[in-house]
Amino acid sequence: MRSLVYAGDMRHAQRGGYTAAERERRERLRLKTAERFEDGESTRDIARDLRVSERSVGRWRAAWQQGGLEALRSKGPVSREKLSAAQWTRLEAELARGPVAHGFADDQRWTLARIKTLIGRLFYLGYTIEGVGKLLHRHGWSVQVPVQRALERDEEAIIAWKEQVWPEVKPPRRTWAPTSASRTRQVRG
Repeated sequence: MRSLVYAGDMRHAQRGGYTAAERERRERLRLKTAERFEDGESTRDIARDLRVSERSVGRWRAAWQQGGLEALRSKGPVSREKLSAAQWTRLEAELARGPVAHGFADDQRWTLARIKTLIGRLFYLGYTIEGVGKLLHRHGWSVQVPVQRALERDEEAIIAWKEQVWPEVKPPRRTWAPTSASRTRQVRG
């Protein structure tokens, strides 16, 4: 389970951010616009020539006007708060204590929402529910659905019913035979 590849292969639309090469390409594009801003070209012309939105060019122009060329340089990969190795070890220990130990008394299941709350309480970090799911998956955890069976369940009676009663009440298999879908009488030739 731990062999899956994560953010290194993800694209921005998949919420994984841009690759280093893509960030560099986008930075070069922004820096190109600075030359054109200096030449007084319109936002519309720049957007059309570079095949980007006018809105992006407008944002780049505003950044360039406030901070010059440096404002158009890449700030690096987007980084969100993450649990450190020590925090992850502590979280696993707390999860092992169970939900009741953390005030979730209604049942003994950990949900993503509960784990999100626990992370916030322990480490003052704000994960999304989706982020908690990805965090757990990255560390080899998976969704487990508890088997819920009635206490009164009688396995022997179930087997006997399947072998003896069901074959008697089961409708016979329909065999294929041509039939008419018409409710009227067949035409005689």
